[in-house]
Amino acid sequence: MADAELEEIRRARLAQLQQQQGGPRGGGGVPRGGGGAEGQDEQRKQAEAERRSAILNQILEPEAADRLGRIRLVKESRAMDIENRLITLAQTGQLRQKVSEDQLKQLLNAVAENQRKDEEEHKIVINRRKGGWDDDDDLLDL
Repeated sequence: MADAELEEIRRARLAQLQQQQGGPRGGGGVPRGGGGAEGQDEQRKQAEAERRSAILNQILEPEAADRLGRIRLVKESRAMDIENRLITLAQTGQLRQKVSEDQLKQLLNAVAENQRKDEEEHKIVINRRKGGWDDDDDLLDL
């Protein structure tokens, strides 16, 4: 029942956005910027976003979806990375049930750990010699 309500809200919001843009074509049939490719790109992006949203609604429990939404507000790139991983897991059949908030936390921790390891691999350490050559030492030898 909650899925049907969410879908109805999405449809209403989509209709509202289309009305604000001047209809389903976005501008009353007159392309903005002088090219039709921009409108097609926008439609493609919107369709992709809707597809991703539908997949995530199927694989996430409401609490997990809420947490992912809050993460998106703070850091868009991290949320996209997590979404990509979840969608990949779902498409390869590795998810047997909906992802709970605790499972999402575990995934977030695993991603954070991998990022720390990557940063440590690419860290450059500079060891300076102590007591090495110094211009001041030359003055004392006179």
